[in-house]
Amino acid sequence: MSTPSNTAPETIASWYGEAQKARTAGHLDVAQAWVDRILSVEPMRPGALYLRGVLALDSNQLEAAQSSVDRAIEVLPHPDFFATLCVIHIKLKSFATATQTAQQGLALHPNSTVLRYYEAGTLLARGLPDEAVASYRKLLQLDPDNARAHANMGVAAKNLGSLDEAERHLRHAVALAPGYLAARGHLGAVLLAAGRYEEAWAWYEDRWANFVDEDGSPAPDSRPQIPLPQWKGERPESMYREERTSARATGLLVIPEQGHGDSLQFVRYLPLALKHFSKVGYVCAPSLRRLFEDSLCSRWPELVLLDDGLLPADEWHSYCPIMSLPLAVGTRLDNIPAAMPYLYAGSAQAAAWRARLAALPNSDLPRVGIVWAGGHSGMTEDKVRSLTPAQIAPLLALPQIHWISLQKTDDAAKRADAATQAQLTDWMDEVTDFADTAALIENLDLVIAVDTSVAHLAAAMGKPVWLFNRFAGCWRWLRDRDDSPWYPSVRLFNQRQRGDWSPVITDVAAALQQRFAT
Repeated sequence: MSTPSNTAPETIASWYGEAQKARTAGHLDVAQAWVDRILSVEPMRPGALYLRGVLALDSNQLEAAQSSVDRAIEVLPHPDFFATLCVIHIKLKSFATATQTAQQGLALHPNSTVLRYYEAGTLLARGLPDEAVASYRKLLQLDPDNARAHANMGVAAKNLGSLDEAERHLRHAVALAPGYLAARGHLGAVLLAAGRYEEAWAWYEDRWANFVDEDGSPAPDSRPQIPLPQWKGERPESMYREERTSARATGLLVIPEQGHGDSLQFVRYLPLALKHFSKVGYVCAPSLRRLFEDSLCSRWPELVLLDDGLLPADEWHSYCPIMSLPLAVGTRLDNIPAAMPYLYAGSAQAAAWRARLAALPNSDLPRVGIVWAGGHSGMTEDKVRSLTPAQIAPLLALPQIHWISLQKTDDAAKRADAATQAQLTDWMDEVTDFADTAALIENLDLVIAVDTSVAHLAAAMGKPVWLFNRFAGCWRWLRDRDDSPWYPSVRLFNQRQRGDWSPVITDVAAALQQRFAT
């Protein structure tokens, strides 16, 4: 309860007004002075404690904000106070605590749509789609036209493998808010997972709204800002006023996006773009440059690799994000360009690795490369796609197989433990880029990997790849298949229950024993 003071209520109300006016004008120090004045006469006034926390939040002083709002809730458990505390926990990436705060508030205010939204959203962020779906259903009963709730419900349903339900909620979200880019992008991914490519690619153009940073935070405005028209399959000369321009007398600038795996998968489209343009430039990550120079530029001289930041616009007439190329060339499920291989190892590098492998004891054993974890450890998707060294131990214990590590990570938690390392030949500390990795893969009989860049590299080289595919995994692997129209040499080992890798490990072990029985 507030401590009584001799200050007139209307005076304190006027101080509140001045504080709010100053905050609205961006004068946080002035607003803080008014709040301090209020608290000097009524130290436990909940509104002032709350406003002090809000001002600290405005200044990104998160611990101070949490302390003030906590004290405000102790005095008066107002739903707005709980909601702001949820925001603070989310900014601190304390998602479990944010869920608890929302649930504490809901126990007192069960019809609060804001608190229900934070409960559902933090459950989804924590990788608990079952619980998130239950929460979103309660929210939609209270607020049936909440576009964000429908969109997030669609994402949760997709993560549970229910593409029909996901599509229904995402379409409802778009109907409620046609300009809601995140919902449109998620709908594109759902349609791609269903194999409905003709319809999907156009929706997938809004995927940028759903990109996240390496720690899982929403990425700031990641759509390319290029002062050129985007090529979406038009005849190049029709995009410009100069009608006399030859269809091939134009240059296309292709922009990378997302992870290295996406570049490895979609560079297959660069030679196809050369059928429409006289020159194609690709902004290439340094770790991919040698591989793409040897595999692509040596065969197509009109394809050039560019450094990021060196993009003279006057050399290019249009641009295209690399994952928009399937839209531009009209990719359907039945016409995916899947001629393999399109990436190659350098012969001298491959020979050097071959000699080192031949010098190992029992060098005649089958050589199987393995990757058990992806990168970007802060992302929810990585948590569900990656395995631990302990989980792959039954595979490494199989006799008559020479295991070659292809695992590269900066996350110490993903590194092989002593027992795992003892079962592996691991030279990855000597591998500097994907050209090195390709040269090592060239000498292997099989690659077993989670859904990460090495799987795409090996598959693009035409090597047999067995993929640990998480439950309701990435759209590119479709649903209910053990093969891939993108890569003829890929075999999918699908997780049948979310989070349970044990049956998958058993299936892979049995397949290994069958493949290398002799």
